[in-house]
Amino acid sequence: MFTGIVTGQGIIEGITTDPDQDLAVLTLSAPGHTENLGLGGSLAVNGVCLTATELEGEKLSVDVMGETLRRTTTGSLRAGDSVNLERCTQAGARLDGHVVQGHVDTVGEVLQRVDHGQWTTFRISLDDQYAPLTAEKGSIALDGISLTITGVSPASSTGAHWVEVGIIPITLAETTMGQRQVGDKINIEVDVLAKYVARLNEFGGARA
Repeated sequence: MFTGIVTGQGIIEGITTDPDQDLAVLTLSAPGHTENLGLGGSLAVNGVCLTATELEGEKLSVDVMGETLRRTTTGSLRAGDSVNLERCTQAGARLDGHVVQGHVDTVGEVLQRVDHGQWTTFRISLDDQYAPLTAEKGSIALDGISLTITGVSPASSTGAHWVEVGIIPITLAETTMGQRQVGDKINIEVDVLAKYVARLNEFGGARA
């Protein structure tokens, strides 16, 4: 489990894809994030929970299966790209953000970026099936960053759905959101509690 509080940025050093195996191997530099990590340890990379398969100092490699490549932006990463990093949360630690699983649901696109001087608003597209799982003042993880939703598209909207978030300067400076521009793709994980409520409702609500 993660909290969506990004603790640093890493740099992608390379990505090797194997279409026959439906797999990719991602290599990255992760300063300050490999101590006591160990093989099999978890690290969130742009909000995607990945498992360390090789370690060498502050560098590590992770295997990325086809499902992850299709559901996230991981397959489009290239050498030199910056990524948000977060180690998994220790039991008893403060939950400064919200409960983030590192299980990305979908990819959205930056539709609008508006700078307001001391803060910035981003509007992100959202697949229709995930729009009901978002709410104003609710939580969402964008590229692994725990954020508060400041606006949502109307439920009656006949066009594409979206969410808006407001981001303060320190978050822009310490995460990849500062680099995001209109047209960029972003990993989205909606609130896990909303997902379970929606699934429960599919079965007619709680049962005795």
